[in-house]
Amino acid sequence: MDLFTIDHEPVKSIDLMERAAAACCSWICTHYSAGGQITVFCGSGNNGGDGLAIARQLSGKEYQVQVYLIPQGDTLSPDCRQNLDLLPKPVVLHRLSKTGNFPDIRMDMLVIDALLGTGISRPAEGNTAEAIQFINNSRSPVVSIDLPSGMHPDLPMKGPVVQATHTLSFTSYKLSMLLPGIGESAGEIHIIPIGIAPETILQTPTLLQMTDRDMLNSIYRKRKPFSNKGDFGHGLIIAGSAGKMGAAVLATRGCLRAGAGLVTCLVPQEGRDILQVAAPEAMCLIRDDQVADNPDLSKYRALGIGPGLGTSPETDQLLDGILARYGHPMVLDADALNLMALHPGLMEKIPGGSLLTPHPGEFGRLFGHTSDAYSRLDLLRQKSRELGVIILLKGRFTQIALPDGTCFFNSTGNPGMATGGSGDCLTGILTGLLCQGYSPADTAILGTWLHGLAGDIAATRFSQEAMLATDLLENLAGAFKSLEN
Repeated sequence: MDLFTIDHEPVKSIDLMERAAAACCSWICTHYSAGGQITVFCGSGNNGGDGLAIARQLSGKEYQVQVYLIPQGDTLSPDCRQNLDLLPKPVVLHRLSKTGNFPDIRMDMLVIDALLGTGISRPAEGNTAEAIQFINNSRSPVVSIDLPSGMHPDLPMKGPVVQATHTLSFTSYKLSMLLPGIGESAGEIHIIPIGIAPETILQTPTLLQMTDRDMLNSIYRKRKPFSNKGDFGHGLIIAGSAGKMGAAVLATRGCLRAGAGLVTCLVPQEGRDILQVAAPEAMCLIRDDQVADNPDLSKYRALGIGPGLGTSPETDQLLDGILARYGHPMVLDADALNLMALHPGLMEKIPGGSLLTPHPGEFGRLFGHTSDAYSRLDLLRQKSRELGVIILLKGRFTQIALPDGTCFFNSTGNPGMATGGSGDCLTGILTGLLCQGYSPADTAILGTWLHGLAGDIAATRFSQEAMLATDLLENLAGAFKSLEN
């Protein structure tokens, strides 16, 4: 994409680097006060060239800047060399050819990491590895340019990685930033536009995509003025057991809040009064041995099963009967997934296009544990293709794998959503969207995004620490309203 922009804008590579540096400086100046001390660590490639350009520009904005140049080899890239030659005298330059000669850095200094970029081909070593460890031990705020040094953009790599406070990533996320156990090194990620030609972004093929507001606006459908509740479907939630009726309530309310026309919840006898009081808008059916064989299941446009269900032999029979009788895409979560892990033959009965919503532990029990997040992503996509289902691997940047091999990374949500009941809300939201006639793929993308945005809105009101799963449902309205504007 860089090369396309350079060739077709046209713009010289050194000028594109200058544009990237200016965008980074703008962000830094907005977040860190002028007059402060900044130490920039630069390598000998184009990432180092970015760092040198940033150092020069910050020096012109009343910051006190020093640069530590740590080459990886004997030569600098042409753009790095040119930016080194342009470095003004107010910037103090240190060239480190020997190990261990690093500066004293106070905790109130800002460190800019521009050692290694996307061209990394092997783990950091020598001076560079020592510099990374030094940065990590400094306890200073660290801003990494494009991605933290030592992190490969697409592949697992051993070796030291800068633990950034912020990462200013050009144009788009890099895959490694989105994977648990790896992406934490990036800290808070900020996508910095640098003027890449829009047409090349749209024309670059990829099976890995981030969800964004434009995508969601194209999926979301406003209601027509003469709509009635029959237009938005009847959903069935099968959930709850003694001591776990809260899961059924949250899933039922999630289905209602997501816009289903009618919602029925199938619960055990002891859960009826709880459900009727907590969700008076919903209807209630009592579970018995005959319900799974009830042909009236066909009247439900969507079905969600699993939250708080338990894994007894009776619920195993219930799930088996539901899978046999309900021939439409459904949402399977929590104990429905645990039952399938215990009885793998059930997976062969899942209707095509169904949505499975495991967290990492459930995913491992279902499909086997993997050595790293990259292997798990591969397995996620493989199982989605094999089973013909959509799998939502829940977590930060929830991964949504489609049977065609496409995988979407959700862009909303926050750590405050790591609380009991959050997944039950998602089950209800997804079931409610299926009720309204959204395709399974659109349901997965839209539902996950709305769920995460509701969590983001709730976090601004209650804090991440104090947020409850019920707060997600109370703020789902704000998430929907954002799509109406």
